[in-house]
Amino acid sequence: MSEDRSGTPKTDGGVTNPPVRYAPVVRGSGLTEAEQYLQRLCEHSFLRLWSYPAVYRDQGVAARKEGKEVCDLLVVFGDDIVVFSDKHCAFPSTGNLEQDWSRWFRKAVVDSAKQIWGAERWILDHPDRLYLDRACTTAFPINLPARTRARIHRVVVAHGVSERSREFHGGTGSMVIMPSITGDMHHRYPSGSVMPFTVGDLDPARGYVHVLDDRSLDVALSTLDTISDFVTYLSRKEELVRSGRLIAAAGEDELVAVYLTHMDETGHHFPIPPDATGVVFDEGFWEDFEKHPQRLAQVNADRVSYLWDGLIEEFATHMLGGTSSYRSHDDVREIEPALRYMAAEPRVRRRMLATALTDVLEAKLNKHGYAVRVVGSKDPRDTWYVFLALEPQEADANEEYRRKRRALLESYCLVARYRYPAAPAWVGLAMEPRLARASRSEDVLAFEASAWDAESQKRARELHEAGLLRDVRQSAYTASEYPAVGSKRQSQRADRPGKNPRNKPCPCGSGRKFKKCCGQTAR
Repeated sequence: MSEDRSGTPKTDGGVTNPPVRYAPVVRGSGLTEAEQYLQRLCEHSFLRLWSYPAVYRDQGVAARKEGKEVCDLLVVFGDDIVVFSDKHCAFPSTGNLEQDWSRWFRKAVVDSAKQIWGAERWILDHPDRLYLDRACTTAFPINLPARTRARIHRVVVAHGVSERSREFHGGTGSMVIMPSITGDMHHRYPSGSVMPFTVGDLDPARGYVHVLDDRSLDVALSTLDTISDFVTYLSRKEELVRSGRLIAAAGEDELVAVYLTHMDETGHHFPIPPDATGVVFDEGFWEDFEKHPQRLAQVNADRVSYLWDGLIEEFATHMLGGTSSYRSHDDVREIEPALRYMAAEPRVRRRMLATALTDVLEAKLNKHGYAVRVVGSKDPRDTWYVFLALEPQEADANEEYRRKRRALLESYCLVARYRYPAAPAWVGLAMEPRLARASRSEDVLAFEASAWDAESQKRARELHEAGLLRDVRQSAYTASEYPAVGSKRQSQRADRPGKNPRNKPCPCGSGRKFKKCCGQTAR
């Protein structure tokens, strides 16, 4: 699978419109202000190629001339499906808090959960009957996983409660999480007592639903701002809640802080002593985490990683808009996996990869006018990368240059796979060298090790024996999630061989410094 972003010249700070070569994908947008806010957050975290607001099903379209909305926003990324239902309901103020809470909860949370469970059934039963428009003419552009592989994550976003929760509980305003509260125990007033601003398990007999309020939505999507980091947190939290060992947590933000500050060989987790029957996470974890010097150093070190996000978005924009210079397949669903490898990288690894990419763009070119770098990993699950920077020759027309660059990139990826056969998948990225360029184009290709055959092996061996990649070694890049705090100079460096690229021109070709372009998206 391969895809080229069209190189477009910059004029007066803008971008000229490239020609449409492939059928564009027209995405919808959120209808309400709350839905549009959720859309912006999800596109920042999960990127637009995998985030789709206002998805419809064609049930009844023949009679009504329009379909029914499945959910407010749907994220599909490999085997992970995140179903969002978003609702803004004003919190009543009758003077009877239990009554006000019960009414708000039924409308803002229970009704949304029912929508999510219904959406889940439809998605699993009819994955080929999802559409991006109300008339059901534009099919959902991403392949959905088979039912046996699908991992469903259900998220209710309930606006309009954080301020009242802060007034009642104090703290940050995030609702208390108490799994022992189930079903109608949340809202059974007046037939029973309720606990305002507390949420548990909406229905233990059905798929677990995460309930995020205004406060916890911002915390979760700005802190866990890659699809891998976010869905892994949701899965671990669901395991914790359904294990029966979580007694209470003062808020979603407290859970996020606890999760991010504890790690073992499997990754981040919630610490529960083996001899403990239950655990309570009180207030203060988030405040300590947010202000900790190593957290501040992490935020600073992560800034370079948003170059990786920006690069994916550039490819996605042209892929969805039909303006790619070249594609190996016409259909977006056929080439989406190439970008999915890049987007599957968690934030800390994106930091390392973006650092390696900026290094190769600034590297000294060989006598043939290019620089190449292989970036591997000790983790057998990680994708490996080949980064190539090729200088255009004056005699080359643009199309000829792009063909030469794609062919060279493919050759290097083949030989890299030949030399390092343990890698599960390979992604190649190629572009013009030097950060300071008025315009830039990019190529990406990807393939899995399982696609390797005898012909590929023969060709790769011949290329290697002819000299390709003989003088190129695997580059060792590391990244500590929470950098050690020392001098100001140390805290500003990424864990990398080269210098910090914050003040250099952005590789996207905008002409602005990185810190004022792609690097500015860091939160």
